[in-house]
Amino acid sequence: MRCSLIIFLRPLDFMIVTGEQRQEKGLKVLMLGNEAIARGLMENGNGFSATYPGTPSSEVGNTLERDGKKTGMYFQYSINEKVAYEIAYGASLSGLRSSVFMKHVGLNVASDPFVTSVYTGVGAGMIVMVADDPSMFSSQNEQDSRRYADLAHAPMVEPSTPQECKDFVRIAFEISEKYSLPVLYRTSTRVSHMRSQVELDELVKPVNKKNDVKSMRNHTTSLPSNARKSKEELLHKMSALGDDLSFSSLNRIERYGNSRIGIITSGSSYNQVYDAIFSLGIEVNVLKLGLTNPIPQEITMKFLKENDMILIAEELDPYLETKVRTYKDILGLTTEIHGKIDRYMPWSYEMNPHKVMNALRKMTGEEEKEISSPRPASRPDFCPGCPHRSTFYVVKRALKLAGKTETVLSSDIGCYSLSYYDPYQAADIMLDMGASISVGSGISLASGQKVVAFIGDSTFYHSGITALANAVRSGANMLIVILDNSTTAMTGQEPTPELDAIVNGSEFKGIPMEGIIKACGITDLTVVDSYDQHSLLRTVGNEMRKDGISVIISRGECALIDRKTKAKREKYSILTDKCSLCRNCIDNFHCPAIQQDTDGHLFIDSSQCDGCGMCADVYVCPFKAIEVVQ
Repeated sequence: MRCSLIIFLRPLDFMIVTGEQRQEKGLKVLMLGNEAIARGLMENGNGFSATYPGTPSSEVGNTLERDGKKTGMYFQYSINEKVAYEIAYGASLSGLRSSVFMKHVGLNVASDPFVTSVYTGVGAGMIVMVADDPSMFSSQNEQDSRRYADLAHAPMVEPSTPQECKDFVRIAFEISEKYSLPVLYRTSTRVSHMRSQVELDELVKPVNKKNDVKSMRNHTTSLPSNARKSKEELLHKMSALGDDLSFSSLNRIERYGNSRIGIITSGSSYNQVYDAIFSLGIEVNVLKLGLTNPIPQEITMKFLKENDMILIAEELDPYLETKVRTYKDILGLTTEIHGKIDRYMPWSYEMNPHKVMNALRKMTGEEEKEISSPRPASRPDFCPGCPHRSTFYVVKRALKLAGKTETVLSSDIGCYSLSYYDPYQAADIMLDMGASISVGSGISLASGQKVVAFIGDSTFYHSGITALANAVRSGANMLIVILDNSTTAMTGQEPTPELDAIVNGSEFKGIPMEGIIKACGITDLTVVDSYDQHSLLRTVGNEMRKDGISVIISRGECALIDRKTKAKREKYSILTDKCSLCRNCIDNFHCPAIQQDTDGHLFIDSSQCDGCGMCADVYVCPFKAIEVVQ
């Protein structure tokens, strides 16, 4: 991934270390921003962490799962973000420093407890890390989570580099404990996935203050009578934090030459501003904010008075710009403010140095330069050997054989979202996690037609269970296909509740999906091997002829699990003399390992072949031209 901060780095200083070496103070290590956040938690006595994985925040959990035991912290992959937030909040009340982390749409799921916990306050320090995804590299929207800081009246900290990702954790915990508030710790894709050197400190074991939770009941029981008092206390805390100089190290003014032109920025945008300044070679002042809610009043006022024109450089919404403009008006200053509101900066997609340079050119009366549009991303595809490919191929075939190609197909969030693309076209709707069942049942009830809904195993546990129970209760007419690949594949192979697991040294039995489905009132349930195309085709065809709700679990292990074993499997090849060039394998089954050479012959790239054998099935190659390589 492109890293705009490369000018700061000295590669010869880098060391990549593992294991116990990570505990050596002063060691400089190459780290992702997310890894640095995890390290910061381990260096600052974090005792309890929970998450539901979501890119671009996933590596925080991956790192803590691997290394958190070094300090004795508790770590958990929770069933969804709301649950993760609530258990971390409970740990904080009990006296353990706690943290929870998620992507931006995950904060939507956790927003109910987040907003209320700002009223109730916390016990030990609590950090709420959220990673936004400007330009939507792996997300269904481009939400600006900074709005949640205003909505909840919560403090917010934004690091810009991996070193700050680690160091700001300490300050965030200090803010949280001084004001008894959860702190929103906001990053974005380019900060979370930036890699640079980080200087380490010693690891610190968690200390449990063992708070008397019962004594907090007048604050922690969020009845209206208590919440009214808490709201006034909350507003007082945030006002005091805006004037608090104890955390001034989060913010700084940088001066490049003698100028009365300034830039106010934060987070990832600071890195783009830095590149733009040195690319243009101009004199300008920069106010870099690490505390962005509330904005620090003294340093902001000083910067506004020192500059005649100011550019607000930020991604997504004009969040800082609105605050700075308001503060300027309150102070009665004449400083010119430019940003998104007056179209000096674009509203959408991630920041880059060229956008900053054009805005500075416009401010100084120079001619703006055309910014080339980014190349369109290559079409994503299922991995070779992915069990989902077989499922979608067979379901589409079954619908065609049944004469029901117009059936509405409701999809969900996960690897199987890729079924939207050709040749599967098996996603007519995709809204949010768990919505395939809920939206599908709404379409069924409103239109009277049978709907097919697809949902993954991890997503089913996350938010599909309640949707299924509601669909049964409402009498929807649906076929629900649960694609069970035994992992949370899209975000990094994190475990699901279905599997047996060892969590923090304790063994836990998995929660069988079949039992939950039956408990929701489903009587028509079939479990099929994703790779058994004959059984899957017959089952889908039978279920499409029925009314009411039925569920198929299409079960096949993710192709990325146990790669060493799968690499030893026999590979397949296409026999040219048997191949009829019908192209069904390449046009409709669409495995990326199957390709066409310059002479028009089809072949299988052995370096990509997974050895799953699905392409050799008669339903894919009726001419039996695909065989094991001898």
